[in-house]
Amino acid sequence: MLKIKINNSEFLVKNDISVLEACKYVGISIPRFCYHETLSVAGNCRMCLVEIEKTPKPVSSCTLPVSNNMQIFTDSPLVKKARENVVETLLLNHPLDCPICDQGGECDLQDQTKMWGSDYSRFFMSKRGVEDKNCGPLIKTIMTRCIHCTRCVRFGSEVAGVDFLGTLNRGTSTEIGGYISRIFNSEISGNVIDLCPVGALTSKPYAFKARPWELRSNESIDLTDSTGSHIYVNFKESEILRILPKSNSEINENLISDKARFYIDSLKNQRLQRLFEKSQSLGYRSIDWKSFLEKIDLVLSNTNKTAVFLVNEDLDLESFTFLKLISNYYPNSVKIKSVSRAASNYNNSFISWTTNRISDIKKSSKTCFLISSNIRLEGSILNAKIRSKTVLENFDVFSFGQKSNSNFPLKVVNLNIDNVLKVFEAKTLLSKLVVSTKSPLFIFGESLNKRISGVFSLVLFLKKINPNAIIVDVKASSNTGSASFLGVEAVNASTLLSAETIVAVNLEDTVFIRKQLNILNKAVIWINTHGSKTASNAKYIVPCATYFEQEGTFVNLEERAQKTLKTLTSVQDSRSIKKILFSMYPNVKEKTLKALDFLYEIVNQPELFKTVSNKFNRLNMIGINPLTPSNFVSNYPLKSSIEDFYRSNNLSKNSVTMAKCSQEQVKTMNNF
Repeated sequence: MLKIKINNSEFLVKNDISVLEACKYVGISIPRFCYHETLSVAGNCRMCLVEIEKTPKPVSSCTLPVSNNMQIFTDSPLVKKARENVVETLLLNHPLDCPICDQGGECDLQDQTKMWGSDYSRFFMSKRGVEDKNCGPLIKTIMTRCIHCTRCVRFGSEVAGVDFLGTLNRGTSTEIGGYISRIFNSEISGNVIDLCPVGALTSKPYAFKARPWELRSNESIDLTDSTGSHIYVNFKESEILRILPKSNSEINENLISDKARFYIDSLKNQRLQRLFEKSQSLGYRSIDWKSFLEKIDLVLSNTNKTAVFLVNEDLDLESFTFLKLISNYYPNSVKIKSVSRAASNYNNSFISWTTNRISDIKKSSKTCFLISSNIRLEGSILNAKIRSKTVLENFDVFSFGQKSNSNFPLKVVNLNIDNVLKVFEAKTLLSKLVVSTKSPLFIFGESLNKRISGVFSLVLFLKKINPNAIIVDVKASSNTGSASFLGVEAVNASTLLSAETIVAVNLEDTVFIRKQLNILNKAVIWINTHGSKTASNAKYIVPCATYFEQEGTFVNLEERAQKTLKTLTSVQDSRSIKKILFSMYPNVKEKTLKALDFLYEIVNQPELFKTVSNKFNRLNMIGINPLTPSNFVSNYPLKSSIEDFYRSNNLSKNSVTMAKCSQEQVKTMNNF
């Protein structure tokens, strides 16, 4: 620790930190524009000037390291005058368009001008204009407002791994841009909107929608992937206008993916709002809930006919539990099946609780193994963490599987699953890296679950080989962990063939689903937020609420249980999935509530796993078998399970903004 003086008060601070960080550590705020905690130090805005004893002029606090017995002054007349001059310089070419700027009310330049600026300007010449840049359908640019803090430049090169922007020209002609006109091709490009301290980079879908003081805010989690990033949901009246990242050091820090930020237009576009019944003579006609429940009760109450519930693995834990109890209560007439082919590999295996936390990626690991994973598409936040580690440290990354478009140095070893297992069994030259490396990092891709059953056993096997191994299993959807825990099996053709009624709960309309349901010509009850080609052939179309219109518990890739909060009210006839299922089977509702209390105890306190696993009577209440399945290896090649990042789930496929991003992504691809 070092002893320093700040404004004549003594403090003890850490070694090897800057003066700005030392002032922040003791609670003294220093204005800044170019400095950001997650980026390298640039020191070019000069707003953080402070006075140091025995120095002839003010110095930038973000670039100056602290030293013992240093005396710092942050509010002296010299510092105040220097900051006033800096603000005046930044405003030389800045347009006076605050009333029409989307950054108004959240602009750092506004705040610093109010605090440190002068009430007059000595500049009376013409302002310089800068041409706007095309960053794609997500980022709106008005580069005349730019103050050249270079946050966007450093974010692109250091975090996103895309050298999209740079500093052009010199002196008064300096501007931010690129020599080649192209889009900002990154899965986390929208974070530059939060980094920009002025209105030069703003959200294009949010343009001219609202002012920040008109918005209400709620906390939630991102359900577009299995990371479970924390977010703020900003809404006005009955519409969500934007999503911002919530800082969480254990999961996403202060980043979110573009898919999580911009898919919200699908919450109001093409939504199902009314109940419909299909008749052979009149086609679809609107009905009320009472009529629907009476008719559906006649179908589901017949125990001689089988009803199959087809679900996605992004369904909440409560709905999964209720469906599991229904299948236990009516074992011969009700079956719950997942449309994910990876679900068959879980076969009632427990949540492992042997995988590591996302924050463990920052540990002193020197080698990373990506197994059947394109981490850039499957987990963009994890990809950013791994890239930062490769930039800052001596970190080698090996990829077992087909080559992918990575934004960091990658050594690709194209192996099938048999050869990957030989690596773990010490039968190849690569086995030495697995065994001898200190704390190796393993990233399991979603498609690995389609190649080998019993991934839970593989995790334990790697832990036995190297107990210090860091294992992160990227799941298929936002709640695959719950499907694994409850033993939800994958759908097969024989199950659908024997079913009289198929209840499609929040399904993504894929080619597989469309083919199976259309060929079988069964009575389909489509419970979803949006319509589709499959829904056009359903017997009943039932509107349900989105994630923002209901509460739910979701288990992310590190088996962390997180709860979403209700932000909006449901649209017209739409109801939450839990409420719809409770109405269809009211006699199972009471048992579900008791089972959920038990499940909350498990998922929120994983250390109770050993004691809980011995209480089979309580586990049988939900129908969980704690036995691990035997392994089965498939010889299909290891490749990424996601081809289009922007359209990977039901809501993003119905987003106009995500469709535009997908089209721009196709234009950047080379066919040679």
